[in-house]
Amino acid sequence: MMYLVAFAITYLLFKRQRKEGLITCSDDETYSLFLHTIAGLILGARLFSTLFYDGSWYYWTHPHLIFWPFSNGRFVGLPGMSYHGGLVGAVAGCMLFARRYRKRFLDIADTLVAGIPLGYTFGRLGNFINGELWGRVSTASWAMVFPDAPSFSTNYEWVREIARKIGMDYTSLAAVNLPRHPSQLYEALFEGVLLWVFLWFFIRHRKKFPGYVLSWYLIGYGSVRYVIEYFREPDANLGFIIEAGAMSEPTALFLSPLNISMGQLLSLAMVIAGVLFLIIGSKLKKKKIAAQARRSGGRRHG
Repeated sequence: MMYLVAFAITYLLFKRQRKEGLITCSDDETYSLFLHTIAGLILGARLFSTLFYDGSWYYWTHPHLIFWPFSNGRFVGLPGMSYHGGLVGAVAGCMLFARRYRKRFLDIADTLVAGIPLGYTFGRLGNFINGELWGRVSTASWAMVFPDAPSFSTNYEWVREIARKIGMDYTSLAAVNLPRHPSQLYEALFEGVLLWVFLWFFIRHRKKFPGYVLSWYLIGYGSVRYVIEYFREPDANLGFIIEAGAMSEPTALFLSPLNISMGQLLSLAMVIAGVLFLIIGSKLKKKKIAAQARRSGGRRHG
């Protein structure tokens, strides 16, 4: 349901920009655009999650279950959707649409990403409601227990220490479910609402070249996601991709900024791509202006 809300909000914001004259697109073309991008997003998000993030070969040997929404006789939807996989799929769908309808991809992308973060907010709220993608263990006053998060054996000293700090009676328990950062809400606020405010009110009307808004979206999302990953527990089957810190276990604790997750590596790649787009776009714009100036000077001379 939250995905439907996210798609609806992005669609309405796209239509708002269309009325403002920021993009030329008919109603039929708009419907086709969203069909292409949503289909690509769902395909990419699910395929990345099951084939690359799952950590096992289960879905490789049971591909018919990748999009099967039932488990043990009950409807569970499609749990496990990779953001970065969804991004790749959405880009592919958007490029396919642009080629089919002879539109400039960067103009379409600029218009879409200006509204996407506000829609994305509701996706993270859905993660929170489902109690999934929880954060790392914390003693903060706003930390909370997620029912489906794994419990920790009280044989570990760090578990007992945290339990004592928060006043949890663990003496008669073999394992305890400790409170964690509500990282889904962090993402909803920073990757969603605040990033949308930045793009919508400060960037989109100052577009300097095709791809300008997209560049800042990549930089903004990648930077914020990189930081929030320190509060979010890495996927259990992947752990840390880079373990440069003095300690890397348990992954449920923040032990060193040098322990890097897969999400952080992909987010860093987004930031680098955004910076490169800004540099290349700025250089191309300067060359275009210089060429126009030369042609204008030539005509005056003649």
